[in-house]
Amino acid sequence: MASSSGSGSGSTGSLSTAAAMAMAAASGTEEEMRALMEQRRAKRMLSNRESARRSRMRKQRHLDDLAAQAAHLRRENAHVAAALGLTARGLQAVDAENAVLRTQAAELAARLHSLNDIIACMSASNNTAAAVALTVAAAATATTADPLGFDGASFEDFLFRSSPEMFMFPALQS
Repeated sequence: MASSSGSGSGSTGSLSTAAAMAMAAASGTEEEMRALMEQRRAKRMLSNRESARRSRMRKQRHLDDLAAQAAHLRRENAHVAAALGLTARGLQAVDAENAVLRTQAAELAARLHSLNDIIACMSASNNTAAAVALTVAAAATATTADPLGFDGASFEDFLFRSSPEMFMFPALQS
């Protein structure tokens, strides 16, 4: 066994050298792997930092845009509120004017009704007076040529020309 151990030891020595070289190669590869992994980790960290920076910038831009939009909407709201105030004041003015016009229309309708009543009364009394006047006029025409100065006009025209103040109504003069 000694001889085999001697030859084995030579071969074991070479085997252990090969194993040591393989282990060294593996260690070198392992170190290279660790260096490669560390490089990838550093690259990933840098990429993540850059991505986070871009994300923060996007978020800030978005906040700035929202702030600008809010300011714009506040200005627009102020303009709309001012326009609404003007419109409300205009509406109040129109409502007040409308109330005045309705009151005037009611007064004018009452005045018109009174005038129609007066005309109806005058028409009834004029018909009686016209009949008497026509009788007098016919008698006068038969005897003389127009003693009262009629020029062919109706008796109502004669009455109006002879006493116009009778047909002037105080409500119409104001």
